Amino acid sequence: HRSRSTALTGGGAAGSHPADPSLRLGGPVATDRPGKIELCMLTGRTQNGPLRREIEAAGGLKLVYIDPPFDVGADFSVNIDVGDETLTKEPSVIEELAYRDTWGRGLDSYFSMLSERLWLIKGLLAREAVVYVQVGPNVSSFVRAICSEVFADSTVSGDIVWKRTTAHGDSHWWGTVHDVILYCAFGDSYTHNLQHRPYSEEYLKSHYNQEDAETGRLFRTGDLTAAGFRKGETGEPWRGFDPNTIGRHWAKRPSELDVLDRQGRIFWPKSGGWPAYKRYLDEMPGMIIGNVWDDIPPVNSQAKEDTGYDTQKPEALIERVIKASSIDGDLVADFFCGSGTTLAVAERLGRKWIGCDLGRFAIHTTRKRLIGVQRELKAARKPYRSFEILNLGKYERQYFVGIDPTLPEEQRRAQTIQREEHYLTLILSAYKAERVFQTPPFHGKKGATMVVVGPIDAPVTLAQVNEVTAECRRKKISKVDVLGFEFEMGLTPAVQDEARAKGVSLSLKYIPKDVFDKRAVDRGQVVFYDVAYVEVLPKVKGLKATVTLKDFGVYYRQDDLNALGEKLKPGGSKVTVESGQVVKIGKDKQGKVTREVLTKKWTDWIDYWAVDFDYENRREIIRVVEAPHPNPLPQGGEGVEKEVWTGNYIFENEWQSFRTRKNRTLELTSAEHEYPKAGRYKIAVKVIDIFGNDTTKVVEVKV
Repeated sequence: HRSRSTALTGGGAAGSHPADPSLRLGGPVATDRPGKIELCMLTGRTQNGPLRREIEAAGGLKLVYIDPPFDVGADFSVNIDVGDETLTKEPSVIEELAYRDTWGRGLDSYFSMLSERLWLIKGLLAREAVVYVQVGPNVSSFVRAICSEVFADSTVSGDIVWKRTTAHGDSHWWGTVHDVILYCAFGDSYTHNLQHRPYSEEYLKSHYNQEDAETGRLFRTGDLTAAGFRKGETGEPWRGFDPNTIGRHWAKRPSELDVLDRQGRIFWPKSGGWPAYKRYLDEMPGMIIGNVWDDIPPVNSQAKEDTGYDTQKPEALIERVIKASSIDGDLVADFFCGSGTTLAVAERLGRKWIGCDLGRFAIHTTRKRLIGVQRELKAARKPYRSFEILNLGKYERQYFVGIDPTLPEEQRRAQTIQREEHYLTLILSAYKAERVFQTPPFHGKKGATMVVVGPIDAPVTLAQVNEVTAECRRKKISKVDVLGFEFEMGLTPAVQDEARAKGVSLSLKYIPKDVFDKRAVDRGQVVFYDVAYVEVLPKVKGLKATVTLKDFGVYYRQDDLNALGEKLKPGGSKVTVESGQVVKIGKDKQGKVTREVLTKKWTDWIDYWAVDFDYENRREIIRVVEAPHPNPLPQGGEGVEKEVWTGNYIFENEWQSFRTRKNRTLELTSAEHEYPKAGRYKIAVKVIDIFGNDTTKVVEVKV
């Protein structure tokens, strides 16, 4: 099954420009022939990846590089620039619990997580493939043992030492300055391209210290003879030099030596010594790289490639890995993609790629980085491709509730009904509401507020919300909360304003994925956020249209301000989020707590926004496999595959503007888009806030 939350295609030149329409994908990946896998990022847990069938049909992964996060503070916290201040985005509960899953039992849980993922990766590899696993030296021996078990049938294995930082002393022992990159290759024809590095100044001075008198080219000399006696031409004297006298023979026939001499490739010592072959410096690729890499420094905070990710690896490091172990068109994967270094380098080098990460902010950072790569390639008149961002959507939610998505539709619907009560109880418990049965369509009650829970596998629609509002009026209910995983685009704030005019206080709140972790529910750590809203103004002139952002609102909360103020030490401060505002809490030396709102205007919340000028021109199609009869498929049985429209559409990024670490400005009006003919079109606007959460608004225009 394929669920697509957003699909982003194209890019532009530097700045905010339309995507090149000639470079969009011809259709949803899910509807193309098997093996038509190009570029995609996947959000969610790697073991639930929906692309297995496509990966297998494409021949498998040719190269995998992973840098699994070790316990060095990589707990999903991210520093975000807000004006002149820096806000630390705390991990969501699902991210925090994933971190605890990895570290709850110390190294044991980390190794368990890694082993599980390596087994999954092995099942996706091509017959000839290479896997790289980068870890710190303190766990490298344990991870090497895991790799030896999982990849026991590898053809070649070993490790690379990367000097990741400058030398530093340690008062107790030798300073640790390196990482270990373990590698395993499979098959007899795996890819290994020799990599070279420039010669050092010392090497050049000692070896390439001779200059051609005619051309000025630097060269070193090589032997024209080889060990051992030979009969025939190569054992005969040439130009007065008999190789037999020194127990050797000529490396080439005398006629070939004559050609080399005419080409000026033979060096004749003035002292009358043996002739030698000239190896010119400008013809040499450099020094062959071994398994000690000390020529690639870590990412500098001032470097263009820096994204602010603590665990970000330099592009030069990943480039060496990809060039060495893949060729143009190979499928490369990184299942801990973080800031997207592997994907960005793979795109520049013409590889297909797949990236996966649990963190929403990581995916958003990677999205912006890849658009930047597209712009670079376009400016250099080089080819670039579109990519897609996928998530598991309703299929992951069905899995958590206990619905088998592989069942035929009728059985799946019956199972959904059976599991409905479990689902409602789960959501209401997380929301701290009590279950009610006598007042449909209401499912629960929280204090004086009635609660409605939306479906697990579909968005809450305008019609459903209007029905709830009407029922509130009939039953004289003044307050209602509607909870949903997804909402029909453009509901807020109009639907709430209409409800308020009818005497009903209506709140729309997102159900977070955290509800599916019992520990989060038991500890009261699940937070339901109000649905954000976005206001846009389209302008039409003839066949051309532009879109302007007019307003954006969010209602996030990260800390209890009173509790935070009490915890601060005198002279300390912290930036946090409260009631949809980024606030700086400080405490002076006398213990007085101060508050300063940093989000001065609504645009401060926006990190990225994009426009699809013809939203309903590309349906979201999925392939489903169902049993040809009412019973479930037997083990290894063949089902009937068919294409199904989900009722949704794929968002195509035709224009975008976003902030970078170097450029914090944001354009609020899109470039002009020209339609091919007059008619009515749906324009979709997607806004991504500074936390990586997205909100979409759809408006209709007539051109």
